[in-house]
Amino acid sequence: MPTTRNPRRPAPRPESDDDSRRVMDALRRIVRALSAGARGTARRGGGARGGDTRGGDTRGGVSGAQAFVLRQVHAAPGLTIGELAARTFTGQSAVSEVVARLVARGLVARRPGASDARQTTLTATEAGRRAIRTIPPTAQEALASALGAIPAARRRALANALDTWLVAAGLAELPATMFFEGGRAQRAAAGAAKRPRATT
Repeated sequence: MPTTRNPRRPAPRPESDDDSRRVMDALRRIVRALSAGARGTARRGGGARGGDTRGGDTRGGVSGAQAFVLRQVHAAPGLTIGELAARTFTGQSAVSEVVARLVARGLVARRPGASDARQTTLTATEAGRRAIRTIPPTAQEALASALGAIPAARRRALANALDTWLVAAGLAELPATMFFEGGRAQRAAAGAAKRPRATT
């Protein structure tokens, strides 16, 4: 009688359970800090127009991602979207969505560039400057800043290891949206996560 093979093979056991636990514990701490920071930032960031209950944001509040972006715009007035993406270690499409939310709330203004009117630059409004004074640095700002303290070779090794991990988990194709920020990008990420993985 022919036997039926189970297509779901057990994942190979890691060589070092202790190292795997350390990796997962580090990820848990990062997610916990980001989640707590998103809730706290939303509660503290009142005073802006509008509101959104998705992604750690509450009525009149500012999400952690929005606070991160707003602080960069406040620190360097006149940034372009490309320059802002570089400062926040994210893609232009992801940061553009966050900027659009900040503009809609009256916290950031878009203006024509001084040297090229076709290029849009970003500045914090008076409301944005008031808001940022009430919001302490977020967990993602601390994480982004701390990357600079890691030697370049170890930072590259970390990036390569994370890339390999995501590929092995079937998550490498998910959009790299900003943390806990709702909208089209977040819905796209959810849809991609639900799609079946290709088999070989």
